[in-house]
Amino acid sequence: MTRRTPGARTRPFVTNAYPGGVLVLLPPSETKSAGGRGAPLDLGGLSHPELNDTRRRLADALSTLADNVPASLTALGLSERQVEEVQRNAELWDSPTAPALERYTGVLYDALDLQSLSAVERKQADSRLAVASALFGLVRGTDAIPAYRLSGGSALPGTGTLRSVWRPVLEPVLAAADDLVVDLRSGAYAALARVPGAVDVRVLSEDAAGKRKVVSHHNKAHKGKLARALAQSPDEPESVDDVLDVARTAGLRVEREADRKLCVVVHA
Repeated sequence: MTRRTPGARTRPFVTNAYPGGVLVLLPPSETKSAGGRGAPLDLGGLSHPELNDTRRRLADALSTLADNVPASLTALGLSERQVEEVQRNAELWDSPTAPALERYTGVLYDALDLQSLSAVERKQADSRLAVASALFGLVRGTDAIPAYRLSGGSALPGTGTLRSVWRPVLEPVLAAADDLVVDLRSGAYAALARVPGAVDVRVLSEDAAGKRKVVSHHNKAHKGKLARALAQSPDEPESVDDVLDVARTAGLRVEREADRKLCVVVHA
């Protein structure tokens, strides 16, 4: 692991490639914080400008679709009680923005608990963590984005599936990463762009008899804890062994299932 010395500058973010170190890919969340203190969406201010044509295409399609509430509810898989989500999409270009890591909420982000990180740890989180987004493709922690509703498995009228939209443009971006990539994405978002060589992580529960099964809902909390540990580490994880060391130091029980497959084991 690369050790950061006190007072050392955090390595700068490069818009078209990731510098060496670790890149932790997080899933987004269906729930998002409201409001924000930032100016309306400016695609030119987001990381990876090479994704902006696709971002603009999807944002325009999503905001236009919002003019037809019934069609929006159907396309987004929402109920009539969730019509406020359609309103968010209608205001996509005009609503205030917030940093991406503060925009997403829910179980994983509760476990990540950004608010309790020190200033140094927060900078490391912004540098090391990225969120897979159905609308924006990939956003870094400081990227200013509005609240919106679009899921990885959705298909917007006239655009086709999001996998068909994102794969051709997003996979080359991730392929350019020099980092060790730790993939914590859920299936729908992992399908948007494959990352050959990424470290895949799954969560299993183990009962008193030693029998294990895949954890569904609560896997988000444990992935959030792992992401937090990787953000907090004063050393820059650069290998699978480094990830294991960081996780175990944080009190997580993590096992290596294969060369680039890790398993977080929790008690049932």
